[in-house]
Amino acid sequence: MTRVISTMHRLVELGLSGMAIAYERQLNQPDLQQQTFDVRLGLMMDAEVSERETRKVERLVKGARLRESQAVLEDVDYRASRGLDRSLLMSLTECEWLRRRQNLILTGATGTGKTWLACAFGNQACRLGFTTCYRTANQLFEDILLSQADSTLPKLRRQLIKTQLLIIDDLGIGGITAQLGPLLLEIIDQQSRNGSLLITSQYPQDKWYDLFADPTIADAILDRVIHKSHALQLKGESMRKMRGKKS
Repeated sequence: MTRVISTMHRLVELGLSGMAIAYERQLNQPDLQQQTFDVRLGLMMDAEVSERETRKVERLVKGARLRESQAVLEDVDYRASRGLDRSLLMSLTECEWLRRRQNLILTGATGTGKTWLACAFGNQACRLGFTTCYRTANQLFEDILLSQADSTLPKLRRQLIKTQLLIIDDLGIGGITAQLGPLLLEIIDQQSRNGSLLITSQYPQDKWYDLFADPTIADAILDRVIHKSHALQLKGESMRKMRGKKS
């Protein structure tokens, strides 16, 4: 027994908690103890890999700060009134667009589930090992302007441009000022070389140009965003109202 406890402690001290749990499981299952050393070691190594992958995903999800942290693509509501193209959504679920550094745009009226779906894609990205960052457009723009004022913009810029999936939720509220435009352009230009954008907006894409105070900046940003984007438009009655009717 002392030897068993010592082995367990050693595994934990070495940071092999997955192997320690698997080792204890083997001790409690006589049929596993009858397996060869190679088989038992293999099972322990598999458990360690699984444990590390789980911890990594948990870290990525926590770091993403998703508003709807429990949203997952398996729970998407495909009712006909929402107008979702199921085959397109299923293909986007594989996240090949992320690997190719393409973008995803979700549009629709307020309450149609854009934020929830964006967070579901954020969770999927974390599962696949992509670093993810969620911000509402207002939060992001405020962070950029405040960091410029207190001279921390370089730090924020590095954080944003190294993110493999940057989610900008609810683009359009308040518009994009002449002061903000060049700063946002620099971030989007550099981030697009490293990863992808997921943008939600209640404004259709053909109205985005009018959100910018500076038309030159608008051209530059939209050229980088729209031309390599997949688009989904959500329709139907407000999901919030529908949930309220059920309660």
